[in-house]
Amino acid sequence: MSIETRKRILECYIKPILMYECKTWIISKQTRGKLEAMEMWFLRRMMRIPWTAKKPNDTVLSETKTKRALINKIRKRQATFFGHIMRRERQEHLVTTGIFMGRRGRGRLREKTTDGLASWLGVGSTVEMIKMTRKHDVWRGMIANAMRG
Repeated sequence: MSIETRKRILECYIKPILMYECKTWIISKQTRGKLEAMEMWFLRRMMRIPWTAKKPNDTVLSETKTKRALINKIRKRQATFFGHIMRRERQEHLVTTGIFMGRRGRGRLREKTTDGLASWLGVGSTVEMIKMTRKHDVWRGMIANAMRG
């Protein structure tokens, strides 16, 4: 099989299974590293490069003529889903923003999806980001700009 056919099989059959329900994932540094490693593992297996071969990731990417795109695809799906939820303003809105009555639990604050999206989109705070979701055209433009950068 040619490399292009292998890449198409990877895009059509493997990545959709991997990215199932990725809209709700919280991508920490550890998760990000695992996803990037998995993406490179797929490419190495596709090219039949053994793990004992000391080829850097840049070389594998140039041989396959691809770029790392998995994290950006996941973030794009998260951002579009987040914008959809914020515009609806129902119970999902409250759950996603984390505004509840009562006392906060002990310990360090948990990492939220909104924090990761705000840093990916380059927005100062999550409050700004939530306000920008109201304007559908602006929100789509922000997602497109974040995908390029």
